[in-house]
Amino acid sequence: MAKIDNILLKSKFRGCLLGALLGDCLGAPFEGEAMTSGGKLVLQKYFDKLDGPYFRAPVKKYTDDTAMTKSVAKCLIDKPAVDFKCMARLFVKEYFADPRRGYGQNVVDVFNKLRGSKFEDIYKPAQEQFGGMGSYGNGGAMRVAPLALYFHNNYKGMIEAVTHATKITHTNKLGVNGALLQAIAIQQSLLMDPVDKIDVEHFTNQLIDKMKDIETVEEDDEDINIEDQLPYQTKLKAMQELLTAEESDLSDTYVITNLGNNISALGSVPTAIYCFLKAQSEIPGIKADNTFRRTIQYAISLGGDTDTIASMAGSIAGAFLGEEYINESLIKHCEFQKEMIEVADNLYAVAEDTKEALLRKRYGHLYFF
Repeated sequence: MAKIDNILLKSKFRGCLLGALLGDCLGAPFEGEAMTSGGKLVLQKYFDKLDGPYFRAPVKKYTDDTAMTKSVAKCLIDKPAVDFKCMARLFVKEYFADPRRGYGQNVVDVFNKLRGSKFEDIYKPAQEQFGGMGSYGNGGAMRVAPLALYFHNNYKGMIEAVTHATKITHTNKLGVNGALLQAIAIQQSLLMDPVDKIDVEHFTNQLIDKMKDIETVEEDDEDINIEDQLPYQTKLKAMQELLTAEESDLSDTYVITNLGNNISALGSVPTAIYCFLKAQSEIPGIKADNTFRRTIQYAISLGGDTDTIASMAGSIAGAFLGEEYINESLIKHCEFQKEMIEVADNLYAVAEDTKEALLRKRYGHLYFF
């Protein structure tokens, strides 16, 4: 793996958060749609216009995906030690200041209980949902990009932080592990040189190996189907098969059936990663030379939870490519784009300061030689 210099790393921070924002803003108008051949033609023309230098259109609004992502980033910038109660407070404050961003009712219930209890136990409201099972949705995964960036050189710290941050709203194992997988995919992409061609098989094997430490078979559950015990590893292996299949065998329906395009973490996070990896080469029906655009356009073309899947795919693509690979014409159509660049720069500065502080603590005066 190539060493990433500071200039490129800063660009990748920007690319990741801009990618998350663009996927959200550009995917939101298509949310919930089953994309027909006609719908895909509309999508192609939509992107062609937005990608051009002269097209003017109303600004594309962000949804709860970005609202919660920027809250995670603000918490890390303001409280580098990572204060999860601060994070919970920011989620709630952001929601009540601007509730019309597409928040699901379940997370709204959590926010109301958090505020009502004065944040006494920030995990209890989420733990009580669905009869104590907790939510398995993708609301945790959609907002983890700042954590993956902040902890890019601290894998163990990232796993711990993503787990705690997700459990504020999603305590089901599927919801938590989906957020972990998304963070791992971003981190892997961040640490790669965009000049290098991605070895898709190696990339997915790395994900599977890391998920082996997260998903384990319980001895008491030997009678349960192995696929039910290791769902993300099973999905990632299915994703590998799709990535090596003949194009003639890869209808969108087949991809959706095998990976999903819904609001569950299991039915969206592997799909987002697949969209990123699939877009490393040309995709039939997607006329786009730019890898970043191809990633989010393809993610949206699968229909379903388009804003969240495109946001997650965009964050992975942006973390790999960096800001320079994202067309400015696409960026200018999205709400909060200038502010998101500032957020990325502030997060980068805090992450670098934290890294230097840790090095000084670990090596003392030797750090300066």
